[in-house]
Amino acid sequence: MSSDTHELVIAGSGVAGLSAAVYAARADLDPLVLEGDEPGGQLTLTTDVENYLGFPEGVGGIELIQRGKEQAEQFGAEFQHDSIEAADLDGQPLELSLSTGETLRTRALIVATGASARWVGAEGEDELMGYGLSTCATCDGAFHRGDDVLVVGGGDSAMEEALFLAKFADSVTVVHRRDELRASEIMADRARDHKDIEFAWKTELVAIQGSQEDGVTGATLVSHPDGYPGEKYEAGEDVTVEEVDVSGVFYGIGHDPDTDFLQDTPIELDDDGYTQTTDADAWATTATAVNGVFTAGDVMDRDYQQAVTAAGTGSMAALDAEEWLEATTAASRDSARQISMEAGD
Repeated sequence: MSSDTHELVIAGSGVAGLSAAVYAARADLDPLVLEGDEPGGQLTLTTDVENYLGFPEGVGGIELIQRGKEQAEQFGAEFQHDSIEAADLDGQPLELSLSTGETLRTRALIVATGASARWVGAEGEDELMGYGLSTCATCDGAFHRGDDVLVVGGGDSAMEEALFLAKFADSVTVVHRRDELRASEIMADRARDHKDIEFAWKTELVAIQGSQEDGVTGATLVSHPDGYPGEKYEAGEDVTVEEVDVSGVFYGIGHDPDTDFLQDTPIELDDDGYTQTTDADAWATTATAVNGVFTAGDVMDRDYQQAVTAAGTGSMAALDAEEWLEATTAASRDSARQISMEAGD
């Protein structure tokens, strides 16, 4: 266990964590950023970011992350490739047990660990993930030039995957269990209007064929006129079963917040695992129910989940942490002064 106590540790190195690091470093808090298992977070999986303020021509997700890290380091933030396995948040200093076996002490913590891609649960996905099955079109799309591929999902993530894949694949079929998309209107229109993107409505993926040697070779789809055919298929009801020849399958069905290390702590989580903030007099706060612990980005935002909102909450968390650290330091000084005066009496 390190004998040093940090002023501030930031868990996560996506846009929220980097924004927090920039603000905290400029405030001379010497933040330590734990980069996590996937440094840079979800934005590193995005080719072009078109709606981030200040980039009228767009900017690559990886480039934006790299710039943010360089900016934070320029102001004095330190980065460590590690993640939190468990946390003792019952007293001060807070104690964080890392994946490397190290234990860190810190006065304040910002949880900006983001969210991880969901899997469908289709037969064969465990074996074939990374062998033609992917959750990242920008990572693996170029391997599917001239192929026929599937994209599973109906939200913005799925539309982004499909539009990117259409640059390489011969055909892209979006598999969605309903007959309406959850995606924003602009993203849905882009996908629907693309000549190389088709839609399999009221359809679900139940199995993926192939091997690690040959990659994905096909998929089993089920459909039903009432939608949600997977449930009916599992219940033994009549559904239409179709075998399709595809060379790639991409999941775009959303994410789960990375909060496993907070399960046995006083941090409040909602039913889906998103961190909860406290009620406060301010119009908004990143403070949690635990003194000294703040949260930012997709790990606490189940509604917006945009790069610009993640960056905003990251800066808010750093400002909230700075204010809390200053207040607790001042309170400790006043207490020490009072004890000294009483002793003098």
